[in-house]
Amino acid sequence: MSEGPQHNDLGQPIGPALPGWQSPARPAQCRLQGRYCIVEPLDVTRHARALFDANGRDREHRMWTYLAYGPFTPFDEYQRWLTERAAGTDPLFQAFVDRRSGDAVGVGAFMRIDPLAGTIEVGHIAMSPVLQRSPAATEAMYLMMRHAFELGYRRYEWKCDALNAKSRRAAARLGFVFEGVFRQATVYKGRSRDTAWYSVIDSEWPLLREAFERWLDRDNFDASGVQRARLGELRRSQHKVDGRPDAD
Repeated sequence: MSEGPQHNDLGQPIGPALPGWQSPARPAQCRLQGRYCIVEPLDVTRHARALFDANGRDREHRMWTYLAYGPFTPFDEYQRWLTERAAGTDPLFQAFVDRRSGDAVGVGAFMRIDPLAGTIEVGHIAMSPVLQRSPAATEAMYLMMRHAFELGYRRYEWKCDALNAKSRRAAARLGFVFEGVFRQATVYKGRSRDTAWYSVIDSEWPLLREAFERWLDRDNFDASGVQRARLGELRRSQHKVDGRPDAD
């Protein structure tokens, strides 16, 4: 990246040139295989029942508060909703499959896909209690982020209700940089929503990828599965080595 702003012939500051820039391809419907989970295209026949049962562990329906839809009862209602989502290409829905059980335990999507600008967003994240706060949950987010940057996207976005403290903590933990709040950005479930914006850009990805890989390594977990080093600690250590300020 360029050091400091460039200027045009009129002396006006302009953004850095991107010689050789080519728009990336759209995300493909492919399996992204990790150590703890697999991210794969949403398949209603294979995934719907397992997802419904896993989501059912959330007796209070907390996972649906900040999503524009749900909770779903009975199963047929959820199955119809998934069928509509699986047919789309933006958002492009993915299922998160636990490698130990082979069951789908969450979903997410690539969305607002803009190859011309090189930007893409992760959203529609619905992690069941089976998946929440597990290595597989972190790995699912890593696999989607890695896929986007390997395709050549320059910017990877995360947006959430500004009142959703859990989502905002997750974004910060995963290395996203907070960019601000868009006030009264939308309406859902009869409520006004301010939207908090976060992003990771391509120049930040190499260090972040290394932190993810160190955290996901088997050696980072003891025999009972407890992490030895937190992801945030590994990210901060990477920034200290590189001499950059931490994004937190």
